[in-house]
Amino acid sequence: MELAYIPSPSRGVIHLGPIPLRGYAFCIIIGVFVAVWLGNRRWIARGGRAGTVADIAVWAVPFGLVGGRLYHVITDYELYFSEGRDWVDAFKIWEGGLGIWGAIALGALGAWIGCRRRGIPMPAYADAVAPGIALAQAIGRWGNWFNQELYGKATDLPWAVEITSSSDGRVPGTYHPTFLYESLWCIGVALLVIWADRRFTLGHGRAFALYVAAYCVGRFWIEYMRVDEAHEILGLRLNNWTALFVFLLAVLYFVLSAKKRPGREAVVEPGAADSGASADAEEGEKADADTSEEKADAESSDVKDDANDEAGSAKKS
Repeated sequence: MELAYIPSPSRGVIHLGPIPLRGYAFCIIIGVFVAVWLGNRRWIARGGRAGTVADIAVWAVPFGLVGGRLYHVITDYELYFSEGRDWVDAFKIWEGGLGIWGAIALGALGAWIGCRRRGIPMPAYADAVAPGIALAQAIGRWGNWFNQELYGKATDLPWAVEITSSSDGRVPGTYHPTFLYESLWCIGVALLVIWADRRFTLGHGRAFALYVAAYCVGRFWIEYMRVDEAHEILGLRLNNWTALFVFLLAVLYFVLSAKKRPGREAVVEPGAADSGASADAEEGEKADADTSEEKADAESSDVKDDANDEAGSAKKS
């Protein structure tokens, strides 16, 4: 008998009249907003304009969603194209199934397009949004809780997640909540990147590379715990190999970038400093104008007072 466990919701969708409100989609949307909010704060702190992160996210987010879904469908094609399956389900993104590797890859392409249109260095933008992406992943993983998916081996630990659904081969019981492990790991990655960025003044894409490398470390051992069916190569799940390969690329980029371009970009958004200076100048001019107007009013008041005094003296005489 389990003394404690994390209960799963009985359903992942609530109907508000004819409108379905899906927990998985809500988690993704909230994660995107958090990523843009934090990225915007970090971008402004680096000398960029407010709103630039959101403008580029308009390109990055749709590309990322498409990339994430493509990776999932391609690597788990039997869920949609094998006998007895309906290929239309491949488009039902709200039912779960986003591969972070595809999301980052295609999302980066969308971000590159947005950065190119605004003349912004892509590595600087990536550094600014890196911790926010990690937090978005942490929030998005709770969408798997709503769908009762991505859990590990059976366990009776107090933080085990209860699975009640028996569809798609699930066996009701209590299991390791790998979605929770990954969510907590992503929060740790975000904090690590923020700390390292402040401590070592990372630039030229190194903060993003640190995020990628740190995430891959966690994803490797968490992926190893999962029990859902997956393609395996030499005894390791496909995502384990992907995490290992991407980790090596991230570390290689970090090392080479530090040698080739030490320090941080002096300018991350052309014209942002000029616009800030212009705004300061306008405020200064306005302040000077207000001061001049106050002086003029004071002088006019003094003249009136002098005239009244002279008039009073003449009258007494």
